[in-house]
Order: sequence, then structure tokens, then C-alpha cells
Amino acid sequence: MKKVVLAIAVMVMMASCSALKLTNQNAAMQAGAAAVQALTISDAQIANLCKEYMVEQDKGNTVLPASNDYSKRLSRIMARFKNIGNLNLNYAVYQSKTVNAFASGDGSVRVYTGLMDVMNDDEVFAVIGHELGHLINKDVRDAYRTAYLVVAARYGIAAISDVGGAISTGFLGDLGQQLASAAYSRRQETQADETAFQFCITNNVDPYAMYHALNVLMSLGSSSSSQGQLAQMFSTHPDTAKRAAHIKDIAEAAGYHMTSPKNNTGTSTSTTTTTSGSNSSGGKTIKINKKN
Repeated sequence: MKKVVLAIAVMVMMASCSALKLTNQNAAMQAGAAAVQALTISDAQIANLCKEYMVEQDKGNTVLPASNDYSKRLSRIMARFKNIGNLNLNYAVYQSKTVNAFASGDGSVRVYTGLMDVMNDDEVFAVIGHELGHLINKDVRDAYRTAYLVVAARYGIAAISDVGGAISTGFLGDLGQQLASAAYSRRQETQADETAFQFCITNNVDPYAMYHALNVLMSLGSSSSSQGQLAQMFSTHPDTAKRAAHIKDIAEAAGYHMTSPKNNTGTSTSTTTTTSGSNSSGGKTIKINKKN
């Protein structure tokens, strides 16, 4: 692993020198040293970086007030998570037709109105659970660490403790571009899907919610009129059909049965699964009974 990280650092150094068009070898060495030293960035520093980044993200988007219907709906959905107290979450809705949601390393959860428009409450819950899975599994931390490594080398910054103005708007903008161009691995996506499934079954939410959410994304991805609204992070998720099938398989292996398939429009339909208890989703009640 150390060899891989050092190899990345060398490649970053080379890319940074090219991007900066450095003509001075000392300057080139300084950029390379910054890349290597950035490898030592701590989890606390990553959390601080995430917090700074989210301040800029919120400034650059229309954050809906708590009195807005979308915000009220998100509050109801987040209230269904009963076992996330240690994540210290804060959440908000961005007004945008983009189908997207994400969780940041400082505990920020942001959901776009575009996603809420095409998914019911259970599916939005599952997608948030998936993003929290990336947070819990340290995928978000590692993504920020890698993005910081690239951008820090470009700026010749070695660390973000006592930054002294190092985290500029330009730096954070470049960091955002680097994060947007990154993609989680197939393993990371699968693990986050499984975390979403666990959130569903432990919080009395439709066990097939993640399966349905993935099918909504596939439907949007296959529609030429909807592709522009689908965030890059969703449109580039690997093997979405295989991921959906995997979640369906583990739900069935856990003893659940989907009695009425969900359509792909994101609107609520009739009963989808059976186990004890019930919950509300998109204004309709979905009964959940465990099969024998």
C-alpha cells in the first residue's frame, strides 16, 4: 500500500509540474515535496477541509429554508434514521433539477430537489443511507484525501493545519472539480448499497428501497431527456443493474419477498414487501411482513 501511495505522489508531482508550467527545477521539487507531505494529512484536518468545502458548496447553491416543503420532507425522512447519532449530521436541500445527493466528511448531507422529485420517501432514505455508507466506510475521507493530494501539489501546499489562507475559494473550487471527476470503486459502491439495506431493515423501511432507487437511476440513465439531470456521480456508478440485482438477492436471502414490483418513475405504488409493522412512503402505506 505504501508503494502505491508513493507512486501516486510521484505521478501527482509530475502532473502538477506540467499543470503549473514550472520552469524552475526548485519550484518543481517544491511542488513534489508538497504532494508527498500531503500524504500525512490527518483525519481531523480532512474534517476541517470538508467543513470549509461545504461552506463554499452552500454558498454556490440555493439552500432551501426549513419552512420549505422539500426541507420538511427531508426532515421527516432523516427522522427515520434511529442509529446515526455518532455521525453528527446536518442536512439541507439544494434547489436544483439535478438528480443527486451526497454526504461530506464533516457530517453534511445535501439532497437535491431533482432527486426528491423522482423518488419516494423510502428510496430517498435508501440513497441517503448509501451516501452515509460511504461516510461510515471511510470512502468519503479517502476521496477527500486523494483530491487534496492532487490539488495541494498543484498549489504547492504541504498541509492544511495553520493554513494561513491556503484554503482559498480557488483551491476549494479545484478540490470540488477533482472530487466530481473521481469515482468510487465497485467494491465501495456495493458496500455502500449493503449499508443502505441495513439502514432500511433496522429502521422499518422497505428492504427493497435501494433496489427501487437503483432502478429509478437506471431508468433516468436510459432516457435521453433525463440524462442531463442525472449527476455524474450517479451516471458513472459502475454496473448499476448488477448492484440492483445484488440488493434484491440479499433482501430475499434475509427472508423478504417483493410482492408487487415497483415501477421506475419514482412514484409510490401498492404494497412492495411484507414484514411486521408499517411505514409511510410518499403518502401511501407500505406494509412489511417477513415471509416464512
